[in-house]
Amino acid sequence: MKIGVPKEIKPQENRIGLTPESVKDLIKNGHEVLVENNGGYEAGFENKQYKDAGAKIVDKAEDIFNDSEIIVKVKEPLANEVKMIKEDQIIFTYLHLAAAKELTNGLIKSKGVCIAYETVTDNNGRLPLLAPMSAVAGRMSVQAGAHCLEKNQKGRGVLLGGAPGGDPADVVILGGGVVGENAAIIATGMRAKVHVVDKSQERLDQLVNTFGDKIIPELSDKCDLNKLIAECDLLVGGVLIPGAEAPKLVTKKMLKNMKRGSVIVDVAIDQGGCVETSKPTTHANPTYIVDDIVHYCVANMPGGVPRTSTFALNKATLPFLNKLAKHGYKKALSEDKNFLAGLNVCKGDVTYKAVADVFGHSYVSPDKAIN
Repeated sequence: MKIGVPKEIKPQENRIGLTPESVKDLIKNGHEVLVENNGGYEAGFENKQYKDAGAKIVDKAEDIFNDSEIIVKVKEPLANEVKMIKEDQIIFTYLHLAAAKELTNGLIKSKGVCIAYETVTDNNGRLPLLAPMSAVAGRMSVQAGAHCLEKNQKGRGVLLGGAPGGDPADVVILGGGVVGENAAIIATGMRAKVHVVDKSQERLDQLVNTFGDKIIPELSDKCDLNKLIAECDLLVGGVLIPGAEAPKLVTKKMLKNMKRGSVIVDVAIDQGGCVETSKPTTHANPTYIVDDIVHYCVANMPGGVPRTSTFALNKATLPFLNKLAKHGYKKALSEDKNFLAGLNVCKGDVTYKAVADVFGHSYVSPDKAIN
């Protein structure tokens, strides 16, 4: 099968869909790979590495889309990319459609087969293709938050880990999933005082087993969230409802009680954000201030460390891509219910219920859509 890898065009997005090693693996399995000229340059991958792996270097994205049966990306297609998608063409990337009405409508009109990394599941209900980027974003969230707390970034002037004679910062992490756990790894490593809020006692018990007394577990139904938020220096939003818009756990009213110069890092911004005052930002202009609270809401955080992120993403996605390329989407998806869960839009139908519900589209079950 012919697989196309266009250069990412979202602002400050420097990842790429495939590493040279992944290209080599696909070509070994009998497939053809087209890579856009200098598509991996910012992630540290040269054209020569792709050529040596057996890829064909193509100058224009239009030719990639026109000549490929599968398009492999990292971020959702932007408007001019959506226009290039052909009927029956497979799009394999992050989509985050629940927060993107225009994109959803565009993909419906394209009649493409759109498989979202973030809704592919495993046998335990986890999200194996979202997990590596959630881990990166979780770790970056605390790095970013620590930087934003510096006075010259309009923060409180607080060092996350404190110092002799100075207390460590209070960090509240909303959500104990992959983002939350990885945020806690960095926050505890920097010796902050770390609260992790989650709705599952079982999950909190697992985190305590991992971190011991380095974290303070907070069951969401029993803790005073208003008080925690009012007292924190750094708030990390890491909640997720797979494929759906993130719940707004932090209201604008709550900000009034936060300390001047405290920081919110809303990792859930790809799914609309879990803070009412959040709006997407970029690596070029990552922050803004509402009610004296610094908001960091970069919608593609792992794009800031594109080399690490591309390696981590490919380790997870390549086995699925090999299935798609070997069997085609109908066979690959019908034989794997977890992979089928990634199908969001198929030939004009919305096949992910949470997306259909949020925009009022008719829902067609994915197994029906591919038959």
